[in-house]
Amino acid sequence: MAKELLRAEDVSEVFGGLKAVSDFNFYINQGELVGLIGPNGAGKTTAFNLFTGVYQPTTGTITFDGKSIVGLKPYQITQRGIARTFQNIRLFSELSVLDNVKIAYHSHVRYGLLETVLRVGRYFREEQAIEEESLKLLSIFKLEDKAKEVAKNLPYGAQRRLEIARALAAKPKLLLLDEPAAGMNPQETKELMDMIRWIRKEFGLTILLIEHDMNLVMGICERIYVLEYGMIIASGRPAEIKENPEVIRAYLGGEA
Repeated sequence: MAKELLRAEDVSEVFGGLKAVSDFNFYINQGELVGLIGPNGAGKTTAFNLFTGVYQPTTGTITFDGKSIVGLKPYQITQRGIARTFQNIRLFSELSVLDNVKIAYHSHVRYGLLETVLRVGRYFREEQAIEEESLKLLSIFKLEDKAKEVAKNLPYGAQRRLEIARALAAKPKLLLLDEPAAGMNPQETKELMDMIRWIRKEFGLTILLIEHDMNLVMGICERIYVLEYGMIIASGRPAEIKENPEVIRAYLGGEA
């Protein structure tokens, strides 16, 4: 049986009198590619923020790799093995493409302050290795020729690829993709689908995906959860979700 990687049990998140998610129950096994879908405002990004420590649950438990991550800060959760991209691209826009990727590797460095100040010992060796690994990632995402360019000058699709490359530089076990196809044309979306399949296999990743593009979700996800008003209303395989009357009602506002 596949090993369970992430689980949320009876999780709620309350902002004032608003329940952004309520009685949220979810799991993902190691190696799976799972989708989290729902209408705008359903609570999908709130769930991602709970998984990555941006928010702390009002009630409930969240475990990753068998240990609770409730109360941990985002950088601590990244060190545990969860990395994410964002619905609105959040690059270090004034830094170079290469530096954007190198920054993500620094959650794993082992050199100390003295070595950093003197630029000796492990500092030099690890920084050299980080640059080499960063350039390899840029090559995978067809960005090696843009390594010295300022990130904000990249075309939109290239910025999306850079954000995924930066997430992978954190060496995650679980990759959370928040609407990676947003703003892409059909050809770019198809290329993204191929890329997601490839990086999952190549890096041995587990992937959780939020996406509005149903062709992408139905085309690559093995299981899908559907959120409405912060609650899971359906879960199952793509064929089951496509025919589920509750899902049809949530998206279309009535029977189809």
